[in-house]
Amino acid sequence: MRAGLDLPPGYRLTFHDEIDSTNAEGLRLAAAGEESGLWIWAGRQNAGRGRAGRSWTSQAGNLYASLILRPSVPLATASQLSLLTGIAAYDAVAALAATARATPHLQLKWPNDVLADGAKLGGILLESASGVSDAVPAVVIGVGINLVHAPTSLGRAVTSLGALGVPTVPAQAIAALVWSMADWVRQWERGRRFAQVREAWLARAQPPGAPISVNQGGRLITGQFLGIDEAGALLLQTEAGEKACITAGDVTFGVAGAEGA
Repeated sequence: MRAGLDLPPGYRLTFHDEIDSTNAEGLRLAAAGEESGLWIWAGRQNAGRGRAGRSWTSQAGNLYASLILRPSVPLATASQLSLLTGIAAYDAVAALAATARATPHLQLKWPNDVLADGAKLGGILLESASGVSDAVPAVVIGVGINLVHAPTSLGRAVTSLGALGVPTVPAQAIAALVWSMADWVRQWERGRRFAQVREAWLARAQPPGAPISVNQGGRLITGQFLGIDEAGALLLQTEAGEKACITAGDVTFGVAGAEGA
């Protein structure tokens, strides 16, 4: 079935039964000059990574994939691809759920989580890579989606598509993801249409006014969620009534605290 996957024009796919990390492989290949549009997909990772250097539990049966892109934009603009990938992953999961006639409540949580019924279903890791011979620097975007296994070590609610009544094999998930991602990258147009991406992300996120807290390495900011700004930064109104613009931190909705990513 892997060999028979149809891909969007301009995209390629390589599969590994087991690898250290799809993102690590993407960084290596990008540094060696790999062209844009390559997906690296693995059945299992033995050194999976999440945001901020956290480990990512990678049992066989879930989806682990990374995409190399060379978007020819400044790194600050390329960082928008993290939010864009969240939309693509959300839409891929929604399509899989619709096929199974299931209706989990999906949401995006800034900056890199896909939630289902309030529990973490997947995450995104964007990293930059460049080699001395590269004319265009690359970004590597990793996506992990829990299809049948839900890690128990994150200290918060985690779920899987199987637990939500959406039986899915990795080949189905990667097919849905690559097509959804290609569609959103096309719409993004190297940042020129980020306003459209921002609107789509907000439509899939928590509603404005939701209680929120952000942990920034021991500094806790609490208040109400306002959305994201024109560059993709998190906006909130603090308990003191001030507007804060957040570019990094671990976000919790509902109660004060800290979550892993």
